[in-house]
Amino acid sequence: MKLSNLLEALKPVVRDGRSEVRDPDIDIGSIHYRAQEVKPGGLFVAVPGHVADGHDFIDEALARGASAIVAEKPIKKDSIIIEVGNSRKALALISARFYENPSEKLFIIGITGTNGKTTTAFLIENLLLKAGFKVGSIGTINYRYSGKTFNSSMTTPESADLQKILSDMRKTGITHVVMEVSSHAVDLNRIDCCWMDIGIYTNLSQDHLDYYGDMDCYWSSKKKFFIDHLVSGPKKGLATAVINCMDDRGRELEVALRKLPLSIISTGRSGDVMIRPGNIKYNPAGIAGDISTPSGTFDFTSPLVGGYNFENILCATGVGIALNLPFAVIKAGMENFSGVPGRLERIKNDVGRFVFVDYAHTPDALENVLFALKAVTTSRIICVFGCGGDRDKEKRPLMGEIAGKLCDLVMITSDNPRTEPPMKIIDRILHGIKKVSSCEYSPQDLKIGFGNNKGYIIEPDRQKAIQLGITASRPGDTVLIAGKGHEAYQIIGEKKLPFDDRIEAEKALTQLTVSSRQPGEP
Repeated sequence: MKLSNLLEALKPVVRDGRSEVRDPDIDIGSIHYRAQEVKPGGLFVAVPGHVADGHDFIDEALARGASAIVAEKPIKKDSIIIEVGNSRKALALISARFYENPSEKLFIIGITGTNGKTTTAFLIENLLLKAGFKVGSIGTINYRYSGKTFNSSMTTPESADLQKILSDMRKTGITHVVMEVSSHAVDLNRIDCCWMDIGIYTNLSQDHLDYYGDMDCYWSSKKKFFIDHLVSGPKKGLATAVINCMDDRGRELEVALRKLPLSIISTGRSGDVMIRPGNIKYNPAGIAGDISTPSGTFDFTSPLVGGYNFENILCATGVGIALNLPFAVIKAGMENFSGVPGRLERIKNDVGRFVFVDYAHTPDALENVLFALKAVTTSRIICVFGCGGDRDKEKRPLMGEIAGKLCDLVMITSDNPRTEPPMKIIDRILHGIKKVSSCEYSPQDLKIGFGNNKGYIIEPDRQKAIQLGITASRPGDTVLIAGKGHEAYQIIGEKKLPFDDRIEAEKALTQLTVSSRQPGEP
């Protein structure tokens, strides 16, 4: 594509710093924001980041054959230099144009909220597939379409990657895309020029305060997705917002959106919302009941567990209603749903333990999943969890207090410690757990058993903590391994090491199976 076509929407300052005079309106063959990936004839956009600044890698981009540079800082190089006010916005605009604005030709459903994005996305994807649509999905676990699955490095890809993914999806015949939208993606312009048909709000609770500083700033970023993004662009006036009004911020958002050119579908328990439950029953096998909608009422069952998952089900139902799908399709999408990897994922075993792996890594998510488990178990609950290093430090004591209140035994361990000393992270968790539990056990104590005396144990090695937690359990007990869910790695220092909670739980259960056999048993 000609450089002039890419820059049409930017109105930038273009400087030709080359020693030889050539046609400035050159052909651009690719778009890049990582210097190490630049191809000859490509356009390099220098984006400032939190760890590294793309402006520091312009020489590398030129050495690899970049034909032009987009920058928001003044630079002098032997190249075509495009000066812009905001490189991130420019990257989104240029990428959308380069890939021929794929979002305008796709039906895109974006989901934002602290918790529930992934489960809601999987539910909606399943529902759309049951309706016969060709569906693509972009989210925390991976992105996938047309029988292909790719690893995700972040919940919402950088704008250049996002536009390419959408373009590739469209070329393979995808018509509908379900994507998770992180607050960072809104704040850092990743979803600029990705125009949505439906926006979903799940909830807001404490997370990412290392980035935002306070909850009001975090909330402003979430709200911006609806207040600014959903009512802009070529789909302006045509979009629908599905809002979970069981969440206080959701109720506030729903009221604010009434003044904007949006269709609104509200979900919740009160009589004034559009999608609401009736006769809901929870058990270890899942959820069952009725859902009332403006189009009528239908009964359903779901293998998902807990009230927080029912909120996700209501949001998915809202999408079905927005698309005018028959109740039979919505029901099939829920009832045939197999679950989400790492979201209250059951680890099967033959020793009578209920072992779950879950991604819960915020106070609200941990509290929700523990309440859900307490509602369906009559025995003890053991929780293995830690908190990530170099991230929101304020949530650590909150999560410690929640685990201490709701569990019989807490195994405090490492999550992804990154560059922080694990014991420094654990010390902050202890500030919370000691408010509600004064009994500290040792591994030796657990060999005898902790009985009904609630307490906690410190084991920084996550592998050992999982093994200890499962070994300490009795038949009928529930063990929750929280924080990492689907992640198949652990970040220690600067290294990303192979580690999967599910595999470690299976190993511990196998050892428990062997040790519990009677002499002479196979």
